[in-house]
Amino acid sequence: MKRLENLRWVIIAPEAEVTKWTAAFKAKQPAIQLEVGPKVEQPESVDILLLWNHPTGCLAPFTGVKLYYSLGAGVDHLMKDKGLLPQVPICRIVDPLLSFSMSNYILFAVLHYQRQWDKYTQDRAEKIWDHDAVCERAVKIGILGLGTLGSDAAKKLQLMGFEVMGYSPSRKALPNIKTYVEGELPTFLAACNVLVCTVPFTPATQGLLSMPLFKQLKSPTYLINVARGGVQVEADILEALDKGYLSGAFLDVFETEPLPKDSPFWEHPKVQITPHIASITNPEAGVGQILDNATAVQKGEALQHTVNSKKGY
Repeated sequence: MKRLENLRWVIIAPEAEVTKWTAAFKAKQPAIQLEVGPKVEQPESVDILLLWNHPTGCLAPFTGVKLYYSLGAGVDHLMKDKGLLPQVPICRIVDPLLSFSMSNYILFAVLHYQRQWDKYTQDRAEKIWDHDAVCERAVKIGILGLGTLGSDAAKKLQLMGFEVMGYSPSRKALPNIKTYVEGELPTFLAACNVLVCTVPFTPATQGLLSMPLFKQLKSPTYLINVARGGVQVEADILEALDKGYLSGAFLDVFETEPLPKDSPFWEHPKVQITPHIASITNPEAGVGQILDNATAVQKGEALQHTVNSKKGY
C-alpha cells in the first residue's frame, strides 16, 4: 500500500479554490503535493481527483483514478460529467460548519420576511414611525428537501417556536415536525406559506421551482432557495411574483452565476439576493475527511460520505 504522500493528487477547481485547498493540505499534511489540473503529465497515473466546477469533459484522461472527491456538499458539477468512471467511488464534504452556516442563513431569511425587515428599511428611508402596524407575519414554514442541511434548519426553526413541516422522497422522523413523502407534495405545498428549498440538484429536481409547482401553493408564499440555480426557473419566479403566487423571494443561487447585470432580480422590490454564499465549505475541516477516505480506498475499507450515482447525491 502506498503512503498518502506517494499517491498522485490532482485538484481541478477555480483558482481561488485551488489556493485555499492547497494551503489547507500544506497545513495538515505538508508531504502531499497537489498538482493543478486538468492538464498534467501522465494523467493515467493520477490516484485522487479533487474537483469543484471542473471543465466538463476533462476527466477522460484520468483512467487510473481511484477516488473522485467533491470539494463541497454538492455534487451536481460531477454528476453531469460523462467522463466519470462508473467503478470509481465519489465522495463529498460533510462539514458541521456547513449546516451551521446554512441554517443561520435560512433563519435570517425567514426572520427578514417574518419581521417585515424590508418594510422597516423603507420606513427608515422615508422617516416613517409606524409603531401601530402588525410587525410580524404569520408563517408556516415548509422545508423542501430534508437532507443534512434541510433537517438541521427545520429542527432549529421548530425550536424557535415556528410551525415547520418538511418534504422528502423518503420518510424522515423529525420531532414535532410533520413530514411528507413522495406523492404528498401537493398537500405539503398547500400547507405552508414560506417555502425553503434545500434539495440537491439532480435530473429529478431540475426546474422544480417553476409555475407548475407555484400553482399548487394555497396562499401567496415566500420562496427561499439555497439549493442550486438549476432547481429554479427564473422566468417563472418573476411570473409567480407578478401573479401573486409568490409574495417574495430570497435567493442565494441563480441559473447563471455571477448573476448577469441585466437580470431583473437586481432591482425587483420583492426579491432579496446574495451571491451564493449561504454556506461555504471550510477546507481545513474537509482535508481530514479526504485523507481518511484516501486511506480507506488504499485499504479497501468502507468510505464515508459517498455519493449514490443513481440518485445523484
